[in-house]
Amino acid sequence: MPEQPTHTHQSHSANTSRTLALNVTGMTCGSCAARVEKSLVNQPGVTDVAVNYATGQVTLTADDAVQEAALAEAVKQAGYTLVLPDTSPREHTVAIEGMTCGSCVARVDKALSQLDGVSDVRVNLATHTATFIASPDMLDTITRAVTTAGYTLAHDTNDASQAPPSPVDEELRLRRLWGRRLALVALPALLLLSTMLVHDWAVMTPWVRYTQLILATGVQFYIGWPFLAEAAKRARYRSVSMDTLIALGTLSAYSYSTVQVATGGHDLYFEAQVVIIAFLVLGRYLEARAKANAGQAMRALLELGAKQARVLRDGVEQDIAVEDVRLGDVVIVRPGEKIPVDGVVTLGASAVDESMLTGESVPVEKTVGDPVTAATINTFGMLTFEATAIGKDTVIARIVQLVANAQAGKSRIQRLADQVSGVFVHTVIVIALGTFIGWYAFGDDTGKALTAAVAVLIIACPCALGLATPMATMTGMGRGAQLGILIRSTAMLERSQHIDTVVFDKTGTLTTATMTVTHVDLASPDTNAHDVVLFAAAVEAYAEHPIGQAIVNDARTRTDALPAVTDFAAHFGLGVTGQVNGQQVAVGRASFVTDQGHTLTQGLAELITERQNAGHTVVVVGVAGTVIGTIAIADTIKDDAAAAVAELHTLGMQVVMLTGDNEATAQTVADTIGIDTVIAGVLPDQKQAEIIRLQDAGRNVAMVGDGVNDAPALVQANVGIALGSGTDVAIESADITLLGSATTLVGTAIRLARRTNRLIKQNLFWAFVYNTAAIPLAAAGRLNPMIAGAAMAMSSVSVVANSLRLRRFKR
Repeated sequence: MPEQPTHTHQSHSANTSRTLALNVTGMTCGSCAARVEKSLVNQPGVTDVAVNYATGQVTLTADDAVQEAALAEAVKQAGYTLVLPDTSPREHTVAIEGMTCGSCVARVDKALSQLDGVSDVRVNLATHTATFIASPDMLDTITRAVTTAGYTLAHDTNDASQAPPSPVDEELRLRRLWGRRLALVALPALLLLSTMLVHDWAVMTPWVRYTQLILATGVQFYIGWPFLAEAAKRARYRSVSMDTLIALGTLSAYSYSTVQVATGGHDLYFEAQVVIIAFLVLGRYLEARAKANAGQAMRALLELGAKQARVLRDGVEQDIAVEDVRLGDVVIVRPGEKIPVDGVVTLGASAVDESMLTGESVPVEKTVGDPVTAATINTFGMLTFEATAIGKDTVIARIVQLVANAQAGKSRIQRLADQVSGVFVHTVIVIALGTFIGWYAFGDDTGKALTAAVAVLIIACPCALGLATPMATMTGMGRGAQLGILIRSTAMLERSQHIDTVVFDKTGTLTTATMTVTHVDLASPDTNAHDVVLFAAAVEAYAEHPIGQAIVNDARTRTDALPAVTDFAAHFGLGVTGQVNGQQVAVGRASFVTDQGHTLTQGLAELITERQNAGHTVVVVGVAGTVIGTIAIADTIKDDAAAAVAELHTLGMQVVMLTGDNEATAQTVADTIGIDTVIAGVLPDQKQAEIIRLQDAGRNVAMVGDGVNDAPALVQANVGIALGSGTDVAIESADITLLGSATTLVGTAIRLARRTNRLIKQNLFWAFVYNTAAIPLAAAGRLNPMIAGAAMAMSSVSVVANSLRLRRFKR
């Protein structure tokens, strides 16, 4: 039947209305559309209806009082089904624009938490997102609440496998914005500071005074415009933040100095105003640079996955986008290719490099029935498997979600200056206003009243407050960089004060993640280690297996050339065989070698068990019917691991090792380097849960790791420490990154973080002392703006000088 036109009905209503677009099922022709239209247009409150049976959609305008359930019932009576939107509560992640500090997080959190029907609110400054549980029909209400609080709700996504909505792009934009302003403000700040050396001449020379005014005007209203705009926005919504203090302080100094220039006065404070803005711009730039890395962890995780998949459909191999893979698809992966989705092997045998996921260096052998995981790499054999998890259900996507949840759930630690700024700024404004009124009322001297009020504002200018954190942080970070330690956030500095437990991942963190030969055991005195290694290496050289490669590497230190091999055969998961110098050789598991006809003595069998219990992988070497020896291989412990653990013990910390290895192997490593507690047999996606368990037991945890699977644990921990030799995801998820793989830097990093945090607190204390002690004097008219400016400068000097002490910090 040909398509019928859209049916429309219109009428008019003075009531507040809304537009709904809903799907209708059961329509097969134009007459069906007409019946649906008739059933709806007759409903009270419905003013406009458009039904299109071709698209199966109805668009209508109705009064706010109209219930969707009543509309569905009317359509049902006509013989069709109106599909109503799902209103059940579910998790939403929204992008929030305009958040700049911890107080912003608190306001957004409060705005959302106060709404009925909204629960489990988590606001994340690092990713500029808020996560909460609510029904979809509340999003308009939520948007209005966020807007009323002074921010903008920009985006909504419920796909947990996707990266947060452009937090990295936003932080990179802020980094460029503050970077440009920092470059522009440097010269004016230096020029105005230089005038302090010739202060009397500068304030008396007209062209110098007007040059100062021009420079200060540009700095105030261009470089400092973001502070002014944010302060105005906060005022519009009846709230304050650090930007309010900045705006009040700099505008007071600028306005007072401008009036002095205009009236021929000599009390100029342009240099103070400009330097304040310069240092605050520097702080914002450093903050934006550090925060830009937060969202990159999840983006890096997502980029690990394959982009294409090879599937077998209708007997034909097809290359398709990984997003098009369906559950149950037969997927084929050749050597060297990434595994696109999770699945179970149905054909073939290989070893899969899971280091991108687990940090473990040795590929895991896979055969029929074994699981494979997206983003891991097939090393040498071809695998065919059935897709069992796709999209956000894969292991790698679940780790993305774990990282996101851990970031959102971190403690909301605000800077001390932000915590008190609300009270401080209101107090200063009241005191300044009271000072002006008091002097004017009782002294009848507008000039004196204005001078005293401005003195109050200038003495309370947040120059030192703004410098306290960034100066100590900048100096601490600079000294840390010299020592190979990258500190990524000031929030971590406070958390470092309370760390009492350090958790180490094992492989790649405490160990080298490189398989090496540790022992060669001989079956009899007539055999030598050289022959055992050479026979094994000759056949293992053809196998391209990591364990075999460790034997080959050891052999090459003993000889320039390996013996020739004939009749080579690889027995997957068991071992290899071949003819070497006319003798039959078998290398591999003990059971495999004996099955090949080689006799194993009881003494050597006991030694094999002993080595395995100590955490070694043992390769048995059989030649001409006799086992001539065994080769023990292990991931060796780093040379500095014991020293690192000893230093942490001197700091009063408990040291824990977290690993997927078996208990025996893990305990051997722990005993060797002095670890207090071992948590073994932990699967990749369980590490975060173990950190939570320790935190629930009252421990403040620092996590040290290097693998992708360490990322959620690194974020969950009170302080995350990643080795620079590890994966990008682990590095970007951490609060501290150690350049290279030296574990002794862990203790150094914690000591430096604690020292930096102490200096920040000292800076804030002295800043408040200088900014508040003289306020009564200023209000009493005993402190003119010149002295107030000197006191403010002294507070800045004390903050800078105190921060520079970090340059003497020793490893």
